[in-house]
Amino acid sequence: MKIVQTAAILTLSASLWAQAPSRTTLFETPTFVATRAGRYLIVELKKPHLVLSTSGRAGGQATGIRYLVNHQSSEANGEMDEKTAKMSRSEYHDYVARLLNLNPMEMAMMGTAANMNNLGHRHVEVNGVSVDAFVTAGVEGNAARPDDPADWLETENGYVNVSANKGTINTILIFNKALTNGAQARAAITMVEAKTAALTELAIPSLYSTHLATGSGTDQFIIASPSDPAAKPLEWPASSSKLGQMIGQAVTGATLDALRWQNSLEPSATRDLIHALKRFGLSDEKLRTGLKELLPQASFASFSKSPWAITHDPGISAGAYAYAAVLDRLQYGTLPQELGAESLRNQAAVIAATLAGQPGKLSDFWAKIRPSANDRLSPLLQGLALGWQARWAE
Repeated sequence: MKIVQTAAILTLSASLWAQAPSRTTLFETPTFVATRAGRYLIVELKKPHLVLSTSGRAGGQATGIRYLVNHQSSEANGEMDEKTAKMSRSEYHDYVARLLNLNPMEMAMMGTAANMNNLGHRHVEVNGVSVDAFVTAGVEGNAARPDDPADWLETENGYVNVSANKGTINTILIFNKALTNGAQARAAITMVEAKTAALTELAIPSLYSTHLATGSGTDQFIIASPSDPAAKPLEWPASSSKLGQMIGQAVTGATLDALRWQNSLEPSATRDLIHALKRFGLSDEKLRTGLKELLPQASFASFSKSPWAITHDPGISAGAYAYAAVLDRLQYGTLPQELGAESLRNQAAVIAATLAGQPGKLSDFWAKIRPSANDRLSPLLQGLALGWQARWAE
């Protein structure tokens, strides 16, 4: 199995597709060429393809698509381009097509706030079959899962925005072999599962609930496979097949790359007490306020000078993720609610002993922690305070 990772960190000036000097070729195969030009990623298909997309125009399954476009339409802070902010999806599509001098019906397009310089790309090849994934991603604005409160309400008069949060994961997935219509639809399922796997690896929290995120509220995709009547099309790109595995490797890898470049998210960056428990209400402010109330003045002053000694200690992070796992099992009904306070007390005692470096005093810490039925984070804060005091008691 051949896996190629393209480093997509080049600085380009914004320009139109027609201005050749500013275009940079990122990756090329016999069936397509991927080019970046400023705020655009354009994949030009060299032969007819079957394309499945979420595009505002020519979306769904289409056979006349020649260009696959990903466009940065705003900055990640949510500041929109005034020209596109009030456009419908089809108007926005046509506007970008005019800028690129392309036929809008020959273009499948996605919009995002992610920087095209932060693109992730993976090429996976097995026995002459290849899969390419090009991903831009941002999850700091509206990471969510499907049953969370939504940002947009679609009405007869258009869309009503109920949140200003921004963040999108856009995926272009390209095969070098033909797929049946049904296989393309199944590839979309595998692609979404692979994207979610990347978010799970990084424990990305939903910004709307106490759940882990499965994506963002504005994710989009384009899938393309050659139209070749003479070839037997591939039929089953599920995770039980080699083709499904290839999709998983390409999409998960490219999504992780994109999140690293766009949001500085990688495994070591998630070794953080607050990251582990943010979705349950823990914040830097709540941590500081809680410890200030629980610690003597001198101990709190010591913590304030080096908060990373707690928040980024690997042992404390392990305890925090274990604490989050108990909270998950309580919210999903795996554990009875009546067992919640006791279970969290046990986890908090382990955290105290870990922070203090005194595992032999686990039972002593446990006896000092007062469980709370109303505040699920109270045992945690008590454990941190006990462990910090004991750490420097000698």
